[in-house]
Amino acid sequence: MKHLLSTADLSRAEAIELLDIAEDMAQVRDREIKKLPVLRGRTVVNLFFEDSTRTRTSFEAAAKRLSADVINFSARGSSVSKGESLKDTAQTLEAIGADLIVIRHWASGAPHVLATSGWVRAGVVNAGDGAHEHPTQALLDAFTMRRRLHGAASRGTDLSGVKVTIVGDILHSRVARSNLWLLTTLGAQVSFAAPPTLLPLEIDSWPAQVYSSFDDALEARPDVVMMLRIQKERMHDAFFPSEREYARLWGLDHDRFHKLAPGALIMHPGPMNRGLEISSEAADSAAATVLEQVTNGVSIRMAVLYALSTGTDISTTEAGV
Repeated sequence: MKHLLSTADLSRAEAIELLDIAEDMAQVRDREIKKLPVLRGRTVVNLFFEDSTRTRTSFEAAAKRLSADVINFSARGSSVSKGESLKDTAQTLEAIGADLIVIRHWASGAPHVLATSGWVRAGVVNAGDGAHEHPTQALLDAFTMRRRLHGAASRGTDLSGVKVTIVGDILHSRVARSNLWLLTTLGAQVSFAAPPTLLPLEIDSWPAQVYSSFDDALEARPDVVMMLRIQKERMHDAFFPSEREYARLWGLDHDRFHKLAPGALIMHPGPMNRGLEISSEAADSAAATVLEQVTNGVSIRMAVLYALSTGTDISTTEAGV
């Protein structure tokens, strides 16, 4: 495994092995010295063409806990803002000696181009490309679900039979796409609930049930409800009448929160728009996993960086933590 570009590329065995390695990496957090020497001498470059807080800092923390050298490269204020191409930027990073490049880009497919163009020899991790995919977010979501639903017995298990409903802006969501492919591979039953204007045209070919009513979706008693942020920065048209109307029909408000099945999880990739797609009551409840997702993101990204750096089949690799 040299690159992580899409969750659709992961087999069930590979996905479970990544989750299991992340379990090992999570133990590092509880140590007095929160570091492993496994990537000492390696250089990880965070190449971000879009603003990010959670993802960039999570990858930075993950790399540093594995003892890698980290270079943070932001397009804003760099040569990119002067017109430098992705190719030239990549070749500059190659000359610096990057071993792994974590890239977030506004253009769908940019990480794939970087990984397959021959411009760099480094491994490439997709940290979000346009409205295409965000594989490490899906992995940390699956890791969080597995831990919450299966507890201490989670190692080696998948998510067979778990019902996951993803609600909101599916059209612009790379999180929804990555979760669909990964969760389906792990045996979960995925459904979407969204207004028709926020559904992609190709959704009929996806392995998911689609609800045109959030309340109807809740009648199916999902084990996990994942709320998505309305991505206003990607919207150039009117996709719904008003924020108030959206919150009334598609928000996880007081009434819908109390309709959830006992033990159901509430997830959100962040940042949250409180009062729009989710109420503070739901976001701050014991059912919510939002902060756990952030914490687990470091463990998952440690697992991904480790797996890619070893250059071996993760299905036969032990993390040795």
